[in-house]
Amino acid sequence: MKIGPDTVVTFHYTLRDESGAELESSRGADPAAYLHGANNIIPGLESAMVGQSGGDTFTATVNPADGYGLRNPEKVQRVPIKHLSFKGKLSAGDVVQLSTDDGMRTVTVTKAGRHTADIDTNHPLAGQTLVFDIEVSEVRSATAEELTHRHVHGPGGHHH
Repeated sequence: MKIGPDTVVTFHYTLRDESGAELESSRGADPAAYLHGANNIIPGLESAMVGQSGGDTFTATVNPADGYGLRNPEKVQRVPIKHLSFKGKLSAGDVVQLSTDDGMRTVTVTKAGRHTADIDTNHPLAGQTLVFDIEVSEVRSATAEELTHRHVHGPGGHHH
């Protein structure tokens, strides 16, 4: 079966930046799983998956616009430290949680002061070209429940 609309895909990946430095990998753990066509993964990777089958290995290069977007300088702001959730001493480069009206949000600290911190709410991979080494484990038809819920259930997916 080939990857296309309404298929469930399990796969292993190694994510590298343009210089070849490894950023993360699923190898050595359970494979990732997603429902194709439900916007469960970044658009550039989902496009590269189309037509692949179980057992296929390939490399996909994803530009920033099709990945985590371009960096937006307006998403850097100063906030009171009391709105951040972290342990220990706050330092530049820390990834922490920001309390917002819509709940907790992950942000990166760019500068830590005594009472305030400069934070970047861009995704940490925004603006980067991403290189994925992919190994497709399995492709199957999605269940009716998965199609209704718009995500994968079971191993590698969502558990209700």
